[in-house]
Amino acid sequence: MTPLSRLRIKIYADCADRACILRLHALPFIHGLTTNPTLMRKAGVGDYEAFAREVLQVVTDKPVSFEGLADDFPEMRRQALKVSAWGANVYTKIPITNSHGESSVPLIRELALAGVKMNVTAILTLAQVRAVAAVLQAEVPAVVSVFAGRIADTGVDPLPILREAHAALVHLPRAELLWASVREVLNILQADATGCDIVTVTHDILAKAQTMLGQDLTALSLDTVRMFARDAREAGFQ
Repeated sequence: MTPLSRLRIKIYADCADRACILRLHALPFIHGLTTNPTLMRKAGVGDYEAFAREVLQVVTDKPVSFEGLADDFPEMRRQALKVSAWGANVYTKIPITNSHGESSVPLIRELALAGVKMNVTAILTLAQVRAVAAVLQAEVPAVVSVFAGRIADTGVDPLPILREAHAALVHLPRAELLWASVREVLNILQADATGCDIVTVTHDILAKAQTMLGQDLTALSLDTVRMFARDAREAGFQ
């Protein structure tokens, strides 16, 4: 059993390559999947809907989040309703604002009242978490995605923010707090310790966690020395 299987937190794979999605979906410790337009573009996805429907033919038993492509709220609403109809396990990703900085909270309220399962994304502040928490419906499943890695990139400690975000959602039994933008294996453990329900992890960090999480540091030190010695030898350095 991998150490990842012993964590309380649910691990979601974050990727947009079809082969990667199908491989990670089969792992027992992966509880869901997320993607976004940036990852899809990097993976060379050409037809968004065709890609999503192809994935959903295989991934039927775990939550999957797909993001709409609109920037104006009426079209964002239309796309959210369409995406949510692709499957019972689909969560529609709604960014906390559009690209003009206009709040999506009124739309989030409307979609929650309509029973749409959402993954509210690109959140970086407690004010944003609280605004979303105020409009979600207690009986409608939702994911609140806080980009902890991006917060840390600015030099701000995300841990207090995530702890307070968890407290802001306690009155919503079907809302889950998600730690997004993992940068290193330690972040998975931090997400677990701060009370997050979900952590999204890219395939490269997942691979590192599977091989390195829980390793003995003395043995790892020796492995590092051996790596340096091997590379120096193979480089032919004199």
